[in-house]
Amino acid sequence: MNLRASLLTAGGLLAVTASVAFAVTIGPADISTGDVWACVAAHLGFGDSTLAPLRDGIVWNLRMPRTLLAALCGAGLAVCGAVMQSLLRNPLADPFVLGVSSGASTGAVAVVVLGIGGGAVSLSAGAFAGALLAFGLVLVLGHTLGGAPDRVVLSGVAAMQLFSALTSFTVLTSADAETTRGVLFWLLGSLTGAGWGEVLLCAVVLTAVLVVCLGHARTLDAFAFGEDAAAALGVRVARTRLVLLCATALLTATLVSCTGAIGFVGLVLPHAARALTGSGHARLLPVTALAGAVFLVWADTVARTVIDPQEVPVGVVTSLIGVPAFVAVLYRGRRRT
Repeated sequence: MNLRASLLTAGGLLAVTASVAFAVTIGPADISTGDVWACVAAHLGFGDSTLAPLRDGIVWNLRMPRTLLAALCGAGLAVCGAVMQSLLRNPLADPFVLGVSSGASTGAVAVVVLGIGGGAVSLSAGAFAGALLAFGLVLVLGHTLGGAPDRVVLSGVAAMQLFSALTSFTVLTSADAETTRGVLFWLLGSLTGAGWGEVLLCAVVLTAVLVVCLGHARTLDAFAFGEDAAAALGVRVARTRLVLLCATALLTATLVSCTGAIGFVGLVLPHAARALTGSGHARLLPVTALAGAVFLVWADTVARTVIDPQEVPVGVVTSLIGVPAFVAVLYRGRRRT
């Protein structure tokens, strides 16, 4: 890793830490960054908390897990987007191109609206199962169609449309108005109700997938020159594609099951990070993860405060910010070419 990439990574880590600490202070309760650090230190065993029990609970049980989950989700979606764009050689690829989000939506709706599982299956578990089912369908379709990147993308589009139709049909025919509103809010992405269990799960899966992707950094660089060139360099193309597709699908399914479908993070942030680091994935992936974390922390902060006391689905905020940002990236790329 060169000096510029090291500085970007260090700056990104500092930005994530500062963003999390400051975002936790924003809200109806008057809490300072000093209160946040004191609360965190106390819960980690470094002294006793000086905050009142109510304020301590707001920081540790409400705002901190939500903000950390936003950072993890932003990092994970951005990394998946960067890998998918390189693996499929498609600048418009994102974590949801494999139909994972649509499958998760169908699974969540099946649990909430149809009552599948009889109350023993949670919304997150249903969403995760639906996501894996959609990904399995894409793998089968992609394999039977030859396994080429364009066939995988087309298989993902087919799965996305199928599960979106199933979700819409189920909601329209089986849900009442209140259930429909709750499901729609989740489908648009929401970090409401985030807990430490979700934070731990997403952190473990993100770490594992990031290690796998960084281990394949040079292989991803080779894919940029095409599959034939990668094979000539000794890359086992089919095996590597399957490993990386499974890794990114697992991470996306985990994130979507915890937060719903949050769009544009995995599409825009890799392009922005690539403009700073270049196309080498050993440099690109860490910077992309940190940029995604900072972006979603602030997007969620806007979502929960912009029309307080109501809350906007964070997926709406990311789309409103992501569309003009993506257009700016496209124009920048056009000027360079």
